Amino acid sequence: MPDTILCDDVAPPRLASPKRQTAPPQRPTAEFVRPRGWPERPSPAKPLAREGAGQDVLAQQCSAPALPSADRFIQAPRVAVLIPCCNEEAAIGKVVADFQAALPQATIYVYDNNSTDRTVLTARAAGALVRNERLQGKGHVVRRMFADIDADAFVLVDGDDTYDAAAAPAMLRLMHEQQLDMVSAARVSDEAELAYRRFHRIGNTLLSGFVRHAFGCGVSDMLSGYRVFSRRFVKSFPALSAGFEIETEFTVHALELRMPMQEVSAPYRGRGAGSSSKLRTLIDGWRILRTILHLIEHERPLLSFGLTALAMLVAGLGLGLPVVWEFVGTGLVPRLPTALLATGLVLLSFLALTCGLVLDALSRGRKELKRMAYLGIRPMGGVL
Repeated sequence: MPDTILCDDVAPPRLASPKRQTAPPQRPTAEFVRPRGWPERPSPAKPLAREGAGQDVLAQQCSAPALPSADRFIQAPRVAVLIPCCNEEAAIGKVVADFQAALPQATIYVYDNNSTDRTVLTARAAGALVRNERLQGKGHVVRRMFADIDADAFVLVDGDDTYDAAAAPAMLRLMHEQQLDMVSAARVSDEAELAYRRFHRIGNTLLSGFVRHAFGCGVSDMLSGYRVFSRRFVKSFPALSAGFEIETEFTVHALELRMPMQEVSAPYRGRGAGSSSKLRTLIDGWRILRTILHLIEHERPLLSFGLTALAMLVAGLGLGLPVVWEFVGTGLVPRLPTALLATGLVLLSFLALTCGLVLDALSRGRKELKRMAYLGIRPMGGVL
């Protein structure tokens, strides 16, 4: 009989127990030590007001700061009165005093140009800021003034007490209201013979008319020494002249860049006792005419070279056509030198026209650069 196996003697099967999930070992953390010189950790922002503490506290914490009034940004423009002078001891004190009364907010600068009298001491005693320019000539002085002084509006006037300071506020107001870059004072005088010499008047009329025909509509009194400029004009003005021809350069610069400008009438009086004019009629007149021709050559090259080409073409045709007619009739060229001269003049006329076209393109590019430099300067703001 086979042995029987009792169920009680059989051990029950063991079930696989699930694996225990053991946490990864923790890496030891080192305490952060702040290096010397590091800024401290910013403290957390304070919480807003507790709920129910009142809407006024919450509004006070969340509301943005009030913006300042727009009136605070409107400031009066800075005005600088520029007075170039040389040996004007008899008049400079009165000029400074008159402009201090007419423009009390302005700063008055007197630039002395190698005076041999007491001009510097008189101007300083009158309350002006006095500076010196060693290069002789009004153009050199204006170049130095425009480079050194920064303002929103500039009043340029001679130091001989021939212009009326009372006209300056109206000129400044006109420039600001109409956003002009130059306001020129046309001289009007009841004592024309004493204040304005005859040859000076004739030369001024001829030169002003020449500029109007060459550069377009200009001003009737181109050589006036009483002007108001904007900051855009002053800081874009090259000031290449040395003497009294600087007034011509003012007008041409404004006309070439199409700047807004206007002319007003202002009283003009004769010089006082002890003051003499520095303008030499013939020498300075010739220098002004030469400056105009030079500006036409540089600013209107097509006009300049075109007139030259036309003159040579007319001369060449005048000399060459009789030779051609004679050749057609007889088949001979008896005047060979004349024929060669006429041929050379005609060729030179076309060469001059080509140079004018090339230089006109270069002049246009230079004018665009000057215009961009002019637009890069902020316009005058504020209230006068």
